Amino acid sequence: MPESSDKDLWVTWDEYHHAIERLVLLVHESGWKFDQVLCLARGGLRPGDVFSRIFDVPLAILSTSSYREEAGTEQGILDIAKHITMSRGSLGGKVLLLDDLVDSGVTLEKVQRHLSEQFHAVTEVKSAVIWYKACSSVKPDFYLDYLPSNPWIHQPFEDYDGLRPHQLAAWLKRGNVE
Repeated sequence: MPESSDKDLWVTWDEYHHAIERLVLLVHESGWKFDQVLCLARGGLRPGDVFSRIFDVPLAILSTSSYREEAGTEQGILDIAKHITMSRGSLGGKVLLLDDLVDSGVTLEKVQRHLSEQFHAVTEVKSAVIWYKACSSVKPDFYLDYLPSNPWIHQPFEDYDGLRPHQLAAWLKRGNVE
């Protein structure tokens, strides 16, 4: 694993899971109670699953995408899915909006506006992220780490971004893809 710097933050699986757990504790210790977790896919899926399980509340998923250009390193136009996926019911009450990070703030801002315009049963929304970059135009309600130097965050699941099914057997044997 390369060493982290002001330009790059390298995160291991253990660090990633521990960060999610510390964020859960931060939200819990705030005393704020919520009825549902709405995670933004894809980055908020893993944190959303953990929050939903620990707080024992329903999990809703909203797909958003803006980092598609240059192998996922350049932000493009934000796409927000038309529908929110839930196992039952509809989005309402107090909602914890969860993502892995806030970078520019565009996604968080537009999703919050989308919720207020399209989901009138939602009475309150608070946001939580692991990493809050200084360049963000939006400050999340809860965040674990503030990053004043705006580093690129190298998350452990990014190993799968370049991996294709036909490469998996070799990757499992060697630990990497040639």
